[in-house]
Amino acid sequence: MNTIPTKETPPTLIRTNKFTEGFQNIVDAYGVGSYREVNPALFTIITFPFLFAVMFGDFGHGFVMFLFALLLVLNENHPRLNQSQEIMRMFFNGRYILLLMGLFSVYTGLIYNDCFSKSVNLFGSGWNVSAMYSSGHGPAERGKMVLWNDTIVRHSRVLQLDPSVPGVFQGPYPLGIDPIWNLATNRLTFLNSFKMKMSVILGIIHMTFGVILGVFNHLHFRKKFNIYLVSVPELLFMLCIFGYLIFMIIYKWLVYSAETSRVAPSILIEFINMFLFPASGTNGLYSGQDHVQRLLLAVTALSVPVLFLGKPLFLLWLHNGRSCFGVSRSGYTLIRKDSEEEVSLLGSQDIEEGNNQMEDGCREMTCEEFNFGEILMTQVIHSIEYCLGCISNTASYLRLWALSLAHAQLSDVLWTMLVRVGLRVDTTYGVLLLLPVIALFAVLTIFILLIMEGLSAFLHAIRLHWVEFQNKFYVGAGTKFVPFSFRLLSSKFSDDMA
Repeated sequence: MNTIPTKETPPTLIRTNKFTEGFQNIVDAYGVGSYREVNPALFTIITFPFLFAVMFGDFGHGFVMFLFALLLVLNENHPRLNQSQEIMRMFFNGRYILLLMGLFSVYTGLIYNDCFSKSVNLFGSGWNVSAMYSSGHGPAERGKMVLWNDTIVRHSRVLQLDPSVPGVFQGPYPLGIDPIWNLATNRLTFLNSFKMKMSVILGIIHMTFGVILGVFNHLHFRKKFNIYLVSVPELLFMLCIFGYLIFMIIYKWLVYSAETSRVAPSILIEFINMFLFPASGTNGLYSGQDHVQRLLLAVTALSVPVLFLGKPLFLLWLHNGRSCFGVSRSGYTLIRKDSEEEVSLLGSQDIEEGNNQMEDGCREMTCEEFNFGEILMTQVIHSIEYCLGCISNTASYLRLWALSLAHAQLSDVLWTMLVRVGLRVDTTYGVLLLLPVIALFAVLTIFILLIMEGLSAFLHAIRLHWVEFQNKFYVGAGTKFVPFSFRLLSSKFSDDMA
């Protein structure tokens, strides 16, 4: 095999099998990766069905989707499936994606304790209603606590359990949400708070992971200066603001209990005060909070000018320290040369490799013009996009909460308007009415909740991967490798002649 010296970027070949092919197609629809660039499809195999399941969290619906995908997988060699219509072939090609999406939805459905909009009591609730009665407590406790008696129970439409009363809250539910919340009037308020904070935590972790993957790109392409001048400032900017937000959420969950919940500060107010520096001091989450927040803001403020100016100034210094750039390299050592940055990088590679002699290609050609203004403008645009994107992308992950809420409410409406009506009919005609009601419930569940809602969550999961995750490290400007074929060559010639 002869190695042909060239400056062109080699095409990208990613070997896939029938399991990974669907996930690779999702990434390739955004853009084919450059030669030897980090391939996000490997991580998409887990993160994509998981983020889908966060929006589609229902045990029953996920299990139906899993059974449908399992049926396609077990019969994948059937000739009719390969020659089916376009819509069915689309489901068939994505059978392993559907399989994992259904499996992950079963898991998140257990966490949400949602099965066709109803909760399942597997381990027994951790809340005890009888402990709220005044007869179970002494005279001293009755004066301090708001307890129930027979008169209150008879005349009150809504009763509130107080977890600070001894014996009412006996411990957390072993897996997921306690089923008693299905009966509570403030169920939506509780789940909204939980899912909103969970969405922010998952989103920040996902984006931080994308920035870390960019480090491996820089290491492989020998752009070590990008690690110190781009990746590290980006991580500091992300973690000092939004990583601190995650810390406050988890800290409040762990430190404050039912007894101290009334004095617990609002995380949103504390996060806003981090930037406003209010004159009147607040209680705060912990002692010394002001000093920690000012230190984090100082680190954030210092990382911004490094992110804006560090890389252009380094490349300018590198340019002034070299008399010429070696742009002609043997074989495919030059991976990508599409900007002034690549030209400067080649000079730094020669220094790292101990190659002080000028290459033949450099002797033959004149030194390329170094456009500092173009590099500076490109880096400024990238930095502004990243800093503003950290805010907008974090808010974009709230779609995990919004679609989960929409799916749960739509499922609840379907149950209330159909199955509950059929169950409340008199027993004489109830059985006859229940059969068509269940059939209509099944049809609407499949077409509205599984297909339409599933497609909506699928598209939003794709958007989160393309826009919020992959833009942190993935360029996707490569060319897909197409092997030489005489059959393709003949068809090309026939097209040209036509």
